[in-house]
Amino acid sequence: MAHPSGRHFLQIPGPTNVPDRVLRAMSAPTIDHRGPEFARLATEVLTAVRPVFGTTQPVVVYPSSGTGAWEAALVNTLSPGDRVLCFETGHFATLWREMALKLGLEVEFVPGDWRHGADPAEARARLGADTEHAIKAVCLVHNETSTGVTSRVADVRRALDDTGHPALLLVDTISSLGSIDYRHDEWGVDVTISCSQKGLMLPPGLGFNAVGEKALQAAETATLPRSYWDWRPILAANERGFFPSTPATNLLYGLREALRILDEEGLPEVYARHARHAEATRAAVRAWGLEVLCLDEREYSGSLTAVLMPAEHDADKVRELVLDRFDMSLGAGLGKLAGRVFRIGHLGHFNDLSLAGTLAGVQMGLELARVPIEPGGVDAALRVLARDQDWGDRR
Repeated sequence: MAHPSGRHFLQIPGPTNVPDRVLRAMSAPTIDHRGPEFARLATEVLTAVRPVFGTTQPVVVYPSSGTGAWEAALVNTLSPGDRVLCFETGHFATLWREMALKLGLEVEFVPGDWRHGADPAEARARLGADTEHAIKAVCLVHNETSTGVTSRVADVRRALDDTGHPALLLVDTISSLGSIDYRHDEWGVDVTISCSQKGLMLPPGLGFNAVGEKALQAAETATLPRSYWDWRPILAANERGFFPSTPATNLLYGLREALRILDEEGLPEVYARHARHAEATRAAVRAWGLEVLCLDEREYSGSLTAVLMPAEHDADKVRELVLDRFDMSLGAGLGKLAGRVFRIGHLGHFNDLSLAGTLAGVQMGLELARVPIEPGGVDAALRVLARDQDWGDRR
């Protein structure tokens, strides 16, 4: 493009588009993080964020990425040499495993094909065979950002319960929180990990741990080294509305506004909107004659759709053309999916018209890249979107 006009379409699965209301909230003057005004802000935000996790329990907030929140969950609950059960559901599950190994944990890694979520039956079998309870934690990625596959957290929780296994359940919701139905308390999750730049509609910079009572008890005896990540001084300071180190004040202003936006729409409506946009996207992919990477309809992601390219075509070439010609960013294939898939993010601050424009850009990019497709993808998506609209009977 000689000179791009209009807005950039940021359709990667995070960071996502930040609403103007949130941008304006973050532009407020920075205040004294030891003063009473900040204490009121922090107290409000730390309470208001709990329903998004589906919890009444504490949520620890760090100035960090989601990677930092991963580490916090591990070091607060585990000791060197502890065994953790992990599932190879994609690139980020693999990175979490690598972190656990670097921290001195023993990892039992269940292999996967990156097209399915964690298998609850395999979890039940492995936990049932662990009669000495050597496994101290099960680490699960709820929504694998690299694949668009959502694992069934409640079913894995049942596997723990059915076998009477005492292992902690640690769940990564980095690309599902605020986009896909999630229930920390109801599903018996011990630590939920997340971050700010996806369904919460903020820039990167905040990491979260929602912490259950069992995890707090584990933190009293865990011996992995921790200082910055230690929950205990943070939770103690939070009781007075403060933090033991400098907080990301202006991101907390933004978080307060983002939580207000989610509350105004209503979380059930937010989840339904994401599911509807995901269904429309899958309809477009199939109408083009291409393949959705996720193979199990129970595990379709509401946050993103990964599209598998024909073997002789390069997904990155399509992405380059779409960016160059239409000023739209799509997610790259990661790890062993590099060049084989592109990812369409449809989460966060997003509506029907944004989705239609996104899919039109994808369709034009596929045609420019000479990928053999049928031309009806956008129309197929519009038919899905029309079902709940007044103009639906006209199509």
